[in-house]
Amino acid sequence: MFQTNALRPSLKTVLKTTTVAGLAAVMLSAGIPAAVTQSFAAAVKIEAPQVPSFADVVDAVSPAVVSVRVQSRANPVSDDAGNGNGFSFDFGGRGLDELPDDHPLKRFFKEFGGPNGDKRAERDHGPRDGKPGRLRPTSQGSGFFISEDGYLVTNNHVVSDGSAFTVILSDGTELDAKLIGKDSRTDLAVLKVDDKRKFAYVSFADDSKVRVGDWVVAVGNPFGLGGTVTAGIISARGRDIGSGPYDDYLQVDAAVNRGNSGGPTFNLNGEVVGINTAIFSPSGGNVGIAFAIPASVAKDVVGDLMKDGEVSRGWLGVQIQPVDKDVAESLGLAEASGALVVEPQAGSPGEKAGIKKGDVITAVNGDTIKGPRELARKIALMRPGTSVDVALWRDGKAESVKLEVGTLPADTKDASTGAEQQQEEPQPSSEKALADLGVTVTPSEDGKGVTISSVDPDSDASDRGLKEGQKIVSVNNQEVKSADDILKVIEAAKKDGRTKALFQIEADNASRFVALPISQG
Repeated sequence: MFQTNALRPSLKTVLKTTTVAGLAAVMLSAGIPAAVTQSFAAAVKIEAPQVPSFADVVDAVSPAVVSVRVQSRANPVSDDAGNGNGFSFDFGGRGLDELPDDHPLKRFFKEFGGPNGDKRAERDHGPRDGKPGRLRPTSQGSGFFISEDGYLVTNNHVVSDGSAFTVILSDGTELDAKLIGKDSRTDLAVLKVDDKRKFAYVSFADDSKVRVGDWVVAVGNPFGLGGTVTAGIISARGRDIGSGPYDDYLQVDAAVNRGNSGGPTFNLNGEVVGINTAIFSPSGGNVGIAFAIPASVAKDVVGDLMKDGEVSRGWLGVQIQPVDKDVAESLGLAEASGALVVEPQAGSPGEKAGIKKGDVITAVNGDTIKGPRELARKIALMRPGTSVDVALWRDGKAESVKLEVGTLPADTKDASTGAEQQQEEPQPSSEKALADLGVTVTPSEDGKGVTISSVDPDSDASDRGLKEGQKIVSVNNQEVKSADDILKVIEAAKKDGRTKALFQIEADNASRFVALPISQG
C-alpha cells in the first residue's frame, strides 16, 4: 500500500497539475491576463502640472547678451638693476655686463630678458623708452546689446581700467569694441561694436511696474564660463548699499556671481528690468542676494552716454546728512524727514541762494524730501540751469529760496571744499567740564570752535560717537568758541522747552550734526 500510494497521485494533485497546465496553455495562446499583469512592477510616470518655463525667454534674449573681456597695458617693470626685469644679478662679484660674451648666462639673458635691448623683454614688459607695455587681460564681465548697430551696456567697474575691449557673442564670435562713455556714480558704461551685421538687441522695461515677487531671469558670464542662465524673483526695491549718492537698487535672489557684472536681468517679457552690478556674499560666491541697477536709472544714463559720452547732472553744492528723531526734536521739526545741511560748498548754487548750515531741506518744487538720498537723486536728474524752489526749515520756522541748479563737476566728491581760513593765535583758557553732556572741552588753537579733550564713556556723547580730539564748532547753529558759549546756547534752548541740542562736530576734515540730550535741571 505504501508503494501504491507513492506511485499513484492523489486526486487533488491531479487537479492542481491540470490547472497549472491549463493556465500555461492560456498564457501561451492568449497572452498575459489582466489579473496577472497587475502583479508585475511598472515604471512610475505622472502628469506634471503646467508651470511657466523660462525657455522661450532665454531663447529670445540670449543672442543679445555678450561676454566682455577687458585688457590693459602692463606697466613697465622697474629697471633699477639694468636688466629689464627688475632683478639684480651678481656672479662671483661680477655683474652681468662683465661676463664674457660667450658665457651661457649672458647669452640666456640676452635672448630671454637681458640688458642689451632684447626684444623678449620689450615684448613682455614694454619698451625701454617709457612707452606702455603689451596688453594683458585684467577683467571679464557681461553686457548686452541695446541697438542693432552695436551699442551695448555693461558696468563701469568692468571696463574702467581697460585699454582694449572684446565682446564674445553667444555663438562664440569675438569682436573688438570701443568705449563710448562711462559713469562711475551709477557704475554704467557703454561700448560700441563696429560691424556690418545687425545685432540682436533688447530694450529696457518700465520698472515702475516691477513688483516684489515678480519672476526674473539673469543671463551672464559667471566665472568666465560663458552664457549662463539663472532665475529668481525680485526680493526688494530701493536698496541703498552705500556705493554712492544715487543708490536705488533692485534686490534679486537669482544666482549672480563674479563675471555676471554688467549682465541683464529680464522679466518674462524679455525686457531688461535691471543690470547686475553687485552681490552680498561673505564667501565671494552667490548666497541669494544680488543688486541690479533699475532700468529707469540705466535708460537715462545710457542715453546721455550714447549722445555725449558723459552724464550731465544737476548740482546743489551742499553737504547733507539724514534727520533722525533726535535731530528733528532738537530743531523743533514735527517729524524726522528732510536733508540736514552740514555745510554749503563755497561758490555753489546752494551757497549763492543763501542756504546755510543747519538748514533742513524739506521740499523741492513742492515735492517732499524724505532724506539725503532722495534729494541727491532729484537734483541730479535736473538739467543744469533749471530754476527750482527749495523749501527749508530754519530757526524753528519754514522758509524758501529760489536757485538755479548748477552742473555737477565730473567725478568729484560732493563734500564741501570750504574756504581756507586764517589761523588766529590761541586764546589762553583752561579746560572746562560740561558734566551734563559728558565732555570736557578747551578752545581750539585755530580759534574755530572748541576741542573735546575727554569724553565720559558712560555718556550720551560717547554713545553718539563723540571722541577726544574732535571739534564742536556750533550748537543749535550758533558758533561757539568756549564752554561758556555752549552753556549759553543750551540755556536758551531750555527756555524754549527743548530737550535736545544740535551739535556740529568736525573730525578728519568732515563735518556732521549730532543731537544730544540737555538736562532740564
